[in-house]
Amino acid sequence: MEKQEKIDTFYNEAHQFKNGVAILRTLALDCGMTETYKWSFPTYMINTKNVIAINKFKNHFGIWFFNGVFLSDPEKILENAQEGKTVAMRHWKFSTLEAIDKKLVTVYIKEAIENQRNGLQVKTDKKPKTKIVLPAHLSIALEDNEDINVAFHKLTYSKQKDYAEYISTAKQEKTKLSRLEKIIPLILAGKGLLDIYRR
Repeated sequence: MEKQEKIDTFYNEAHQFKNGVAILRTLALDCGMTETYKWSFPTYMINTKNVIAINKFKNHFGIWFFNGVFLSDPEKILENAQEGKTVAMRHWKFSTLEAIDKKLVTVYIKEAIENQRNGLQVKTDKKPKTKIVLPAHLSIALEDNEDINVAFHKLTYSKQKDYAEYISTAKQEKTKLSRLEKIIPLILAGKGLLDIYRR
């Protein structure tokens, strides 16, 4: 089913909140957003960036503001979609047609559009990568052979880490040496220890 068909189905199918979501759709389109369909809901965008989605459920319907955390929310009506997990999204729920204040909804949508145009978005903090501690056997092999050293440092962080852990987790000396012997051709070939499982 094409996106437009899915949008039409969402708005035209028999549902207790059919008229409510139709009003929200009109307000969204009147604000000049592009209508598309994502994650099973009509979604409205500015410059290919998600601004809001319109939803309907058994007991309520409403608007998801993708970056609602930045809205001033003077009426204190927005809810965190999932407290403790959701960072940016905020939800405005309605349970009756009469609860829709068209002017106020438009104010919130326009602020969300403006925030999107200004590039406001939540930055997720990526954990810094921990430094790889090379086990002695691998470290010596790298020092003794320039080709292995160059090949090893061309590998991705995760592949280097896999090799370091593979050697360091061996308990016996002979196991460390046999593992080292096994991985050297893989390193020189630019392969990771687990590449065979990543097809």
